[in-house]
Amino acid sequence: MYTQALDLPPGPEDKAQPVRLAPSADEASLQAQFDRRIDADGRIEPQDWMPEAYRKTLVRQISQHAHSEIVGMLPEGNWISRAPSLKRKAILIAKVQDEGGHGLYLYSAAETLGTSRDEMLAALHSGRAKYSSIFNYPTLNWADVGVIGWLVDGAAIMNQIPLCRCSYGPYARAMVRVCKEESFHQRQGYEALLAMMQGTDEQKAMVQDAVNRWWWKCLAMFGPPDADSPNSAQGMRWGIKRISNDNLRQKFVDATVPQAKVLGVTLPDPDLKWNEERQQHDYGAIDWDEFWATVNGEGPCNKERLATRVKAWNDGQWLRDAALAHARKQQQRTQKEAA
Repeated sequence: MYTQALDLPPGPEDKAQPVRLAPSADEASLQAQFDRRIDADGRIEPQDWMPEAYRKTLVRQISQHAHSEIVGMLPEGNWISRAPSLKRKAILIAKVQDEGGHGLYLYSAAETLGTSRDEMLAALHSGRAKYSSIFNYPTLNWADVGVIGWLVDGAAIMNQIPLCRCSYGPYARAMVRVCKEESFHQRQGYEALLAMMQGTDEQKAMVQDAVNRWWWKCLAMFGPPDADSPNSAQGMRWGIKRISNDNLRQKFVDATVPQAKVLGVTLPDPDLKWNEERQQHDYGAIDWDEFWATVNGEGPCNKERLATRVKAWNDGQWLRDAALAHARKQQQRTQKEAA
């Protein structure tokens, strides 16, 4: 749902790299073929040769995207038992289930690059791998669930639609279905807020408060300004990333302002105004210190989210062991029948 991996500084595993020798003639030929395919806007498939840096960048981005999906289940999952009606409960259950499915699609896509799911999850549980900073904030009331659907998933769609044209085939194909389901998530969030805005003054105040708390965090979701995102240029050269952080952020602001007017809420930015010359909205400064502090583990819910995921993994060990034992038994039975 949420990809910031191209914008994060290198992790420990990226820093100690062996000295590379000059490429052989075969490697140079393969690199040239790869470059031609990228230049022609073609797709790279798992069986194709690819530069190691391309592979590592994809593993990093896709695994972080997958981590974000499964960690993203937690803030909303907390509200399943407290949803205000059976209808809202059923919608929220379906949405949380979708997020789990998205994580599975994406882990599968990353596995085609030669990295096991166990390795990716170990990196998440140890804190070495990141997930979207947006999920390190609490959901204080029911309006937060609606705002996550409207704004957070709306930002995710803006970020993810270009990924349907990613140069790596398995990632691009997974994103087609993910984007369709995210569109449902955004619409259900907006509709839930619309219902609250037609309710009592207290409900309207809850919605406005939630918008005030989430707006700036959603703008930061697109990653740091282009000038502070040195890895983005290479990602765009490879066709992994199609639109820059600042352009995606601008598209999100321009799409969201009219929705807010229909909804009847005020976006908490005194500098937000239409720029006739640019034919786009101007908006205020984002608190990047808060963003980086949250990315680096100092957000209000970082420890809670990670502890919950580690506990779920440990509690599920018996099921993984049982599944492996069943698979071995089935394999032995098949071999015995074939003998």
